[in-house]
Amino acid sequence: MATAGAPSQSPTLVARRILLCVCGGIAAYKAVELVRRLRDAGAEVQVAMTDNALRFVGAPTFQAVSGRTVRSSLWDEAAEAAMGHIELARWAELVLVAPATANTLAKLAHGLADDLVSTLCLATTAPVVVAPAMNHRMWNHPATQANVATLRGRGVRLLGPDDGAQACGEFGPGRLREPEAIVAALSEPAT
Repeated sequence: MATAGAPSQSPTLVARRILLCVCGGIAAYKAVELVRRLRDAGAEVQVAMTDNALRFVGAPTFQAVSGRTVRSSLWDEAAEAAMGHIELARWAELVLVAPATANTLAKLAHGLADDLVSTLCLATTAPVVVAPAMNHRMWNHPATQANVATLRGRGVRLLGPDDGAQACGEFGPGRLREPEAIVAALSEPAT
């Protein structure tokens, strides 16, 4: 029985190895809380970031909340001496891309692998879950919707996006689902 104020662990997430891929959008700040909530639920979390994600939130922040060194480059000589990106792709029991930008959705839909995050997603056999976040016009654009349809057709699970106020001052679909809602969705069996 959990004590008052203590985080509750989800049996489906306890000791689960989750590779969180953080992409470059303003919603990247919410990924810090997502790491904390995933760990509270019992998961092991390894963070990989795109270069653009690093423009929003620094790697030391994610290292502090995850307890692991953050990976952000295919050109990390220490990690890549042993094919680190392949090791990470094998380590993951679940790959979660959050926030998933329009750019990353397009890369994943078309099999591009020009950075660590897109390479990890292409190299893994683990289930991939994406939590999109972008301006509502970008989300509703036919190219983005075609990419989403392609990803769904390949078995990629989408969480969101939600409707709401956006950083640009507009309102609509494209908001990153809140961290607690993402963790709750991951705690349920995929349908």
